[in-house]
Formats: sequence, C-alpha cells, structure tokens
Amino acid sequence: MSLAGLTAYSAIFVQAFVTLLVIFDPLAAVPVFLTLTRNQNSAGRRRTARVSVLVAAGIVFLFAIAGNRLLDALGISLQALQVAGGALLALIALDLLKADCARERSNAESGAVAFVPLGTPLLAGPGAIAAVMLYMEKADSAAAVAAVVLALAAALILTWMTLRFSSLIGRVLKDNGLNLVTRIMGLLGAAIAVQLVASAVQHWTRWGVT
Repeated sequence: MSLAGLTAYSAIFVQAFVTLLVIFDPLAAVPVFLTLTRNQNSAGRRRTARVSVLVAAGIVFLFAIAGNRLLDALGISLQALQVAGGALLALIALDLLKADCARERSNAESGAVAFVPLGTPLLAGPGAIAAVMLYMEKADSAAAVAAVVLALAAALILTWMTLRFSSLIGRVLKDNGLNLVTRIMGLLGAAIAVQLVASAVQHWTRWGVT
C-alpha cells in the first residue's frame, strides 16, 4: 500500500472514530450509568457495562452489514435516515448542552438497563446507526471498510472502558467536570447533526430526491 493510500485510510479511520465516539458520548453516559446501576455492586456494574456495549455493538454492526438491504426493503433512502438520525442527534445534543442527560429512571430494573436504555438508544441510537451506515456506504474498497470497522471497534472499546471505570471517572471529574465535558460533547454532537442533514440535502439537490 502506498503512503498516499495509507494516509487516506488513516483519515477515514480518524474521521469515523471521532464521529462515532462523539455520538456514543461515553462521558455523558457516565452519570446515567451511575444512576441506573446505583443498586448494583462493583461486579454488577462491570457486567452491566460489558453487556450494554455488546448490545450496542451488535445493533450497530448489524446495520453496518445489512442496513442498506433493510432500507431498500422498506423503501427508505440512506439520506432519509441521515436526516432522521441528524434530527434525533440534535435533540440529544440539546439535552447534553442543557446537562439534562442524567435524568433518573426510578422504575428501571437493574437487570434490564444494560439492554434499554443503555445499550439502546443511549449508545446505539439512530445517530450512530445513520453514521456507520453512511461511512460503510462511502467505503469504496476493502481497506476503507476495514478502516470503518476498526474505528467502530475502537470507539466501542473506549466506551466500554469509560463505563467500566465510571465510578473512578465520576470521582475524578466530579459534577462540574462531567457537566463541562457533557456540554462540549453536546456542541460537537450538534455540529455532526447539522453535517448529516446538510450532506443529505446536498445529495438531494445534486441528484434529486429518490
């Protein structure tokens, strides 16, 4: 592989990794995770962190592999999913900017929170699904696909590590630190949401709505 090709695939990896990490936003999930697992011991929290990330990975990888076929069967274009994902991501970003993401669910059962709401929609939400499908659609070679898959795996591993050590992170950053990071991630999330919608509109403007 030439140096130019390696640089291009590295750029794809970095762009996909940063986008997915911002959408997963593991630091913003820390207060939610701590709230939903408040009645669990250390072993229970570790298990919940592992299961929630595995659930998110399964959902996102499923749409990465078979998402286009599913959309074709439903008659939905990727650009329509981009706009929907961008709109929902914008709502999530607004919640993050208001630091409103740690609302307590008092009726959540500790055994189920790893699936809902942690695995989905908190981690594997429409924004993550739309983003990974978009990157897979743009990947024009096996190396580009591998770069996207590696970026997704790296983002999921970092998310798992963040949840795994959420108690320590919460003690280090404290409420003010978590709020600051949450707002920064919210701003980045809003920018990504605008870009998703803008890309879809640009496609429709150039090629027409299909």
